[in-house]
Amino acid sequence: MKVVIADDEPLARERLRALLAVEPGVEVVAEASDGHAALHACAEHHPDMVLLDISMPGIDGLETARHLAAFEPRPAVVFCTAYDAHALSAFEAQAIDYLVKPVRPERLSAALERVRTFAAGRAQHGEHEGGRKRTHLCARLRGSLRLIPVDDIRYLQAEEKYVVVHHARGEDLIEESLKSLETEFAERFVRIHRNCLVARNEIIELRRGGDGHTQAVLRHGAHPLEVSRRCVAQLRDTLRHL
Repeated sequence: MKVVIADDEPLARERLRALLAVEPGVEVVAEASDGHAALHACAEHHPDMVLLDISMPGIDGLETARHLAAFEPRPAVVFCTAYDAHALSAFEAQAIDYLVKPVRPERLSAALERVRTFAAGRAQHGEHEGGRKRTHLCARLRGSLRLIPVDDIRYLQAEEKYVVVHHARGEDLIEESLKSLETEFAERFVRIHRNCLVARNEIIELRRGGDGHTQAVLRHGAHPLEVSRRCVAQLRDTLRHL
């Protein structure tokens, strides 16, 4: 079993590493001190399990877990935290277990058994993450990752099996469905076409194009985007309430 340890406290990482050293068949393949580094480590090493602290600088453990839920294969997440107040949020983020520091050897052993059970039935666990909405989307770039703030996204366009994220610093591809993104970020993005979601605050106006089709003019767009007929009425209503 390959394990990544993510904790901003060096002593906490050292303790977990020592506890795992006596567990048969377990290998610590990487350590990370924040959520961003943990995501990079998981993209590189494809661990079976991530021991994840919740309170970390930048992207915290809960949001890291929501990003990990979109990985394929999805690693099992076990939270390790000094507080038990986050337990409900942890399980909403699809954690396999929740350990309170200082982690006891027998509790860690029990968590490893749960992870082995999870791994054995991995094919039946394809559900997407739950809980709070993410603040970033995660794009893979030749083995590394780029985190895109949702607030910077202008529109999302489906293209074959990918979604192209058009944002303030350019474009990136993500391997998520437009439908799941529409559900997760319904209050932020509006559908203008079967293959396109646009940030509500990006739409300046709707106008008729030379071909007779309705177009959405974007605040930061180089060119307007086509609006399908079935989306026009709902989009006009949305604009009236902005």
